Amino acid sequence: MDATIPEVIRTVPLQYYVLFATLLFAIGVTGVLLRRNAIIIFMCIELMLNAVNILLTAFSAYRADPNGQIFVFFIMAVAAAEVAVGLGIIVMIYRNFQNTDVNLLSRLKW
Repeated sequence: MDATIPEVIRTVPLQYYVLFATLLFAIGVTGVLLRRNAIIIFMCIELMLNAVNILLTAFSAYRADPNGQIFVFFIMAVAAAEVAVGLGIIVMIYRNFQNTDVNLLSRLKW
């Protein structure tokens, strides 16, 4: 009864993972295209990254190949750096303009 992680992941059909990741990615794209708040856009980009990570992990487990899971680790490291830099930029924009609306960022042009 000692099931390893790839065996547990394989109990759910691969199509469910693809459908779930597609739904998450579509929600992220919709949020990026329709929202004007920089923090919400930032969260939607992270949602899209997580959808890709779910697919990479599922395909890696189904093929019993750890390369996809290693790639997910590097994506998460880059996403953490993105969060640090992105939130720093958003905080500075909020301090200067008292708003995080991306339409107001045209003031940053020369």
